[in-house]
Amino acid sequence: MKSSAPPPLNALRAFEAFARHGAMTAAAAELCVTHGAVSRQVAALQAHLGVALVTGPRHRLVLTPAGAELAQSLTGAFGTIAKAVLKARGDARREIEISCLGTFALKWLIPRLQGFLDAHPEVRVRMSESYAAVDFRRERFDGAIRILDPGPVPKGMEVTPFLRNHQGPVAAPHLTPPGQTFEAFAALPRLSAATFRESWRVWSELVGRALPPASVEREFGHNHSMIEAAASGMGVAIAPWTFVAPEIAAGRLVAPYGFAERSSRIVFLRPAGRPDASVDAFRDWLVAEGEASPVPIPSTNPVG
Repeated sequence: MKSSAPPPLNALRAFEAFARHGAMTAAAAELCVTHGAVSRQVAALQAHLGVALVTGPRHRLVLTPAGAELAQSLTGAFGTIAKAVLKARGDARREIEISCLGTFALKWLIPRLQGFLDAHPEVRVRMSESYAAVDFRRERFDGAIRILDPGPVPKGMEVTPFLRNHQGPVAAPHLTPPGQTFEAFAALPRLSAATFRESWRVWSELVGRALPPASVEREFGHNHSMIEAAASGMGVAIAPWTFVAPEIAAGRLVAPYGFAERSSRIVFLRPAGRPDASVDAFRDWLVAEGEASPVPIPSTNPVG
C-alpha cells in the first residue's frame, strides 16, 4: 500500500546495500544484520512505496527499472551523508573505499599496503572484492582496480594504468621438471578460473603455439583457488605474473615458459571530475609501486 509518509530510513539503507552488492547476504554482512532482516526491510519498502523494486526468484533477485533508479539516487545520497558527518565531527582522517580484484588484492596490493598507510596516516583504506564492471553511478567506492583492455576510456572515469599484464603457465615444480617436452607439458591437466575461462586460448595465441585438446580440464571459481590447486599439483594454470610472483619466489610454483605480455593493463579507475587529495595520493602510490615491482620472468618459445 502506498504511503505519503517518508519511508523508514532502515528500509532505505537495507535496499541501497542490497542494490549495491546484488545479494542479500552481502548486504546483511555490511549492515551487521541477518539475511532475513534485509529481506524484510526490502519487502517493507516495496509495500510502503507501492512499487516493485526487485523481481525474480528468491535467490536470484534483480532490480526493476524503478528499483535501479531509486538505488542510484540513494547511493549518492548516503555517500553525501557520510561525508557530511565526517565534516561535522571535524575528523581529519579520510576513509577511501577501493574495489579490487580479489586475487590481486591478496597477492599484490595487501602485502604492500602498509607502506601507503605509513606514508599517509590521515587516510584509511577500506577494501572490497569485486570482479564486476565498474559503475560509479551505482557504487559508492572511491576507486577501483581492474584489468582493462585497450579502447576508449569508459565514460565518466579517469583511468591510470600502473602495471603491465603478463601471463603464463605455472605449476608445482614436480609437474614441469627441466627438459620436459612441450608434448608432455600439453598433456597435463589444465586449470582455469571461471573469471577468465579463455586463459589457455589467449596464452597459446600470445606465444604462437597451438595446443592439442586437453586431457583433463578443471575449473575453479576464482584465480586464488586455481593458483592453490596448481601449487598442490592438480595441474597447470595460466595466471598473471602479479598473481603468482610470491609463489614463484617461494618455490611453490614454477613458470616453465615464462610470462608473455598482453595488451591489457592493470589500471586504477576513479570517477572523473571528483577531486580528492586522498584518492590522488593512493593513485600516485600505485603508480610508484608498479614501477618498483619485480620484472616478470621473460617468455620463452614453447618449442617441442
